Amino acid sequence: MDTSAAARDGRAEAERAARGSVTKGAAKAGLTARGVIYLLVGVLALQIAFGDGRRQADRRGALGEIAERPFGAVLLWALGIGLAGMALWRLSEAVFGGAGTDGRGARKRLAAVARCVFYSFVAYSVLAFAAGSGDGGGSSDEQSRDVTARVLGLPGGQWIVGAAGVGIVGAGVWIGARAVLRSYRENLRLGETSPRVRRLVDVTGVGGGAARGLVFATAGAFAVRAAVDYRPNKAKGLDDTLRSFAETPAGPGLLACVAAGLVLFGLFSFAMARWRKV
Repeated sequence: MDTSAAARDGRAEAERAARGSVTKGAAKAGLTARGVIYLLVGVLALQIAFGDGRRQADRRGALGEIAERPFGAVLLWALGIGLAGMALWRLSEAVFGGAGTDGRGARKRLAAVARCVFYSFVAYSVLAFAAGSGDGGGSSDEQSRDVTARVLGLPGGQWIVGAAGVGIVGAGVWIGARAVLRSYRENLRLGETSPRVRRLVDVTGVGGGAARGLVFATAGAFAVRAAVDYRPNKAKGLDDTLRSFAETPAGPGLLACVAAGLVLFGLFSFAMARWRKV
């Protein structure tokens, strides 16, 4: 066998392994873990909407909520391992390509790299929190203000923060539009489900994705405002972004709607874990 044929065979074997049961299990675990976090953040945001704002509605708040429950430490370790599985799955997509006709495209691979880096950081922060040596990544609000302040101090910092904010707004609009158009269906094996299940998946996918997109777009708008005003305290993390909905003329009712949407997205992530093409 010549060298090129052996290389092709080796790559094919590696790709089969990447798409095998281990990676599929990692994807399911990761999507389930993501669903748990969004579900808890949504519940915490609902509590804020109804007057109980003791805990932050972000990842650290969600981890604190888990830690206080029976077997909380075990659940935190399981969550961190699940998120590490998400990073592993995204890494396999970056190297070998994802499911679908355009799964091997450069845009999909670059997106997979970004997601792998993000979920690697999140998994590390959750595992460190479970081990008692971390704070779950810290407050999302403090992180946003600190990062914005550092970037604004750089040459051209206002432009960098402004461009990042515009990018986040664009990402939010893209997320919301794909949810409303039900583009997620192309990645799901919905042919295996009943019409009733498909309707439920659409309710969680459309409602959850629209709420998630709105939160992203709003956070991006605050970043743009921080750049324009040259005031890093104008940037908001997840918790402050969610609380800002209650400060609109619609009041806490709008926050409750957005929070319910995040709960739906958590449920949608569970559906993704069950029927996502990997």
